[in-house]
Amino acid sequence: MKKVLIANRGEIALRVIRACRELGIETVAVHSEVDARALHVRFADESVCIGPANAAQSYLNIPAVLAAAEVTGADAIHPGYGFLSENARFAELCGKAGITFIGPSPAAMRAWGDKVTARDNAARFGLPLLPGSRVLADAEHAVVEAERIGFPVILKASGGGGGRGMRIVRSAEEVRSQFPKARAEAEAGFKNPDIYLEKFIERPKHIEFQVVADQHGGVWTLGERECSLQRRHQKMVEEAPSPRMNPESRQRMAEVIRHAIRETGYHSLATMEFIMDETGELYFLETNTRVQVEHPVTEMVTGLDLVAMQLRVAMGEKLDLPDTRPWHFRGHSIECRINAEDPETFAPWPGLITEYFPPGGAGVRVDSGIYGGWRVPADYDSLLAKVIVHAPTRAEAIVRMRRALDEFIVGGIRTNIPFHKVLMSDPAFLDGSMTTRTVENILAERKARLQSS
Repeated sequence: MKKVLIANRGEIALRVIRACRELGIETVAVHSEVDARALHVRFADESVCIGPANAAQSYLNIPAVLAAAEVTGADAIHPGYGFLSENARFAELCGKAGITFIGPSPAAMRAWGDKVTARDNAARFGLPLLPGSRVLADAEHAVVEAERIGFPVILKASGGGGGRGMRIVRSAEEVRSQFPKARAEAEAGFKNPDIYLEKFIERPKHIEFQVVADQHGGVWTLGERECSLQRRHQKMVEEAPSPRMNPESRQRMAEVIRHAIRETGYHSLATMEFIMDETGELYFLETNTRVQVEHPVTEMVTGLDLVAMQLRVAMGEKLDLPDTRPWHFRGHSIECRINAEDPETFAPWPGLITEYFPPGGAGVRVDSGIYGGWRVPADYDSLLAKVIVHAPTRAEAIVRMRRALDEFIVGGIRTNIPFHKVLMSDPAFLDGSMTTRTVENILAERKARLQSS
């Protein structure tokens, strides 16, 4: 592998460029017209404009991406996360064009990327599952399955994630009204209208396991991340390790995950996501067949470069990692996602960044694709940066994150930094008992205070 085209933008494109440079690999940035002055374009060895701001005409435009690889002589493509990263058809077309797709094979991507197929695989290899359904034919079929499973249930898109196509339903009437909405949202978001049902846990924690597998049969689980602080199914804060996991449960899950990944012939990075119920039991949700936004917290507590390993696996290298079961962590790491949005309403807030000063100091890392004078476009996800801290203990990591957030200056636009400061002092977060309902509860309490004042 001599030259990698990065089919993405923002901080993840920069992250891949940095890993490639340390491995002596040349890079090509693709960009939309509105991203012509983006940092990933500046830092890559070459760049190609692939279309207008609309992602469907640029970053999701498969012919344009492949043409850019051809004209620049790139022999591999890294898809980052989002956009084309879990598109098995794109991976197939890369192979037909003689270009290495930096990720799993199309077959493995389909085996784990489709949510219904992934549930089948999970059942086959002994991963714990919540009661659920197959793909639903229509709303009435959904009602029958929901009554079999028992309310509440959640409608979910088979072909995607990120909250799109999800609807919590508590009655047959709600199933009938929400099914067509979920299906339309799934079709719009993933070009796949398939919907299935799963039992809904009222106050779960969200736990995910990082996996890396090479092409020589080596499979490693690198511990778990806690991702329970979410708003509308979008993660806001992640940490490693989880304050509620214990060594025995970690080791048990690691063994089952390793077996499932190896038996399906998977290679590259993968993240298996689970929910934890009130009793501490884990249940498989889905597998993400790409690098995750929150991968840095795993890097901080393991000392490993996950993106570099992803590149090495794609080059056919045999990874030289100790066979630790479970992985032994070095301290604790927390990540806050900094978005261009109003901290009160969460409305997107694109615009010109007039001032930019990221935090620093011991144990602080910032992954970002922005700078002073950069205009944040309204056309893409609002993620600006990720603040990652590392410390010997969780308590010290929380203090360090508070300090880092206090130092972070982004002028000219609004960001969610003030809300992250609230999260870092929330009692449920401090004692590790937070669930996926915690952010919702904080917002409800804030609304009640405003109404009573």
